[in-house]
Amino acid sequence: MSGLRALPVLLLFSLQLAVASEPHWVASWGASAQARWDDSFILPVGVPASFEQQSVRDVVRLSVGGKRLRIVLSNRYGATPLQVGEMRVALAGDGAALMGRSRAVTFGGSANASAAPGAVLVSDPVDLAAGALARLAITTYYPAPTPVSTFHWGAQQTPYLVRGNATAAADLPAAVRFPGRAFLTAVLVEAPAATRSVVVLGDSITDGNGSSPDRDRRWTDVLAQRLAPSGVGVVNAGISGARLLGERMGANALARFDQDVLARPGVASVIVMMGINDIGWPGSPFAPGDAAVSAEQVIEAYRQLIARARAHKLRIVGATLLPFEGALAGTPYEGHYSPAKEAVRQRVNRWIVGSGQFDAVFDADAVLRDPARPSRMRADYDSGDHLHPGDAGYRALAKALDLGQLMGKKRVRH
Repeated sequence: MSGLRALPVLLLFSLQLAVASEPHWVASWGASAQARWDDSFILPVGVPASFEQQSVRDVVRLSVGGKRLRIVLSNRYGATPLQVGEMRVALAGDGAALMGRSRAVTFGGSANASAAPGAVLVSDPVDLAAGALARLAITTYYPAPTPVSTFHWGAQQTPYLVRGNATAAADLPAAVRFPGRAFLTAVLVEAPAATRSVVVLGDSITDGNGSSPDRDRRWTDVLAQRLAPSGVGVVNAGISGARLLGERMGANALARFDQDVLARPGVASVIVMMGINDIGWPGSPFAPGDAAVSAEQVIEAYRQLIARARAHKLRIVGATLLPFEGALAGTPYEGHYSPAKEAVRQRVNRWIVGSGQFDAVFDADAVLRDPARPSRMRADYDSGDHLHPGDAGYRALAKALDLGQLMGKKRVRH
């Protein structure tokens, strides 16, 4: 009888082991969605106002791989339904060329689909095996007039735009390029049970401004290379101009934490590397009428992000703010830096390092600052604008991050 009583317990344990060992969906690539801004802002959008009877080919590099994948589009800021006529995906070759046969991407079994205003559109699983760090070409045809209201700004990854339905075209020699992403927001892969991802929530430094375009040289790209052998993916949730508290180039961090971090499947850790725009923007051409932001306001935003990460059992790593003396000096955007703003940055960094509130700390400031003048970036790591690192600086950042602290093998003292 005792053996019979034990049978349900053993059966339950076996089922739990089976479920735990099953493959699951993990975020392998991402681009944070932004609302299109109007012409009153100092920076141009640079992305077409709409598509009609046109195809867009996005080339993305995965972090972790899998045997199947899903494509995610976002109509978060759209006022009308997003209509997709057809989509295909293939391994990417050079430029816009495909490497091998493309696969049809369906939505509920159909080649065409619609996403309501504010909604996301998740594809059916696509049987396309792609290894870690594989490059994909995702081509989407938009048959009807489609306002580009939800996009991702920046020239680090530039799509290809052509007339007509070119989803199956092997190459796009007549394509034009534009700086940003339209609607494409994530690629998920079906990966082994132990596979997890890290989201980096940040601003233009995470988005890779100053790195070589279309060369995968952002610091998150280098981090993905380091983590790939361990089965850990990296999702870049950087938005140029992003702030913890302010709006304009994307929603504030507290508002977008759900969509850019918590909604990503398979995420185990989040790195927060933002706050420099909260400090630098007020009084500059980006936000000439905004009041100065205090260190206490920035710290309170961090506390909120920490609380929300903990509520969802995510490990949260705080990155110190990079040196920015002379940032954007001599450009139309001058006014980003001042000694008073530097004092705020220093107070924020002392709190990140010394408070013990984050699960771990990444002292990015210490990696890139000039030892002879700590308020500015090392010249060999500087892209030239004294705000964003170049390729060498981004590589140094990624190489300096302690992977044990990132994934929870080490803890800082609280």
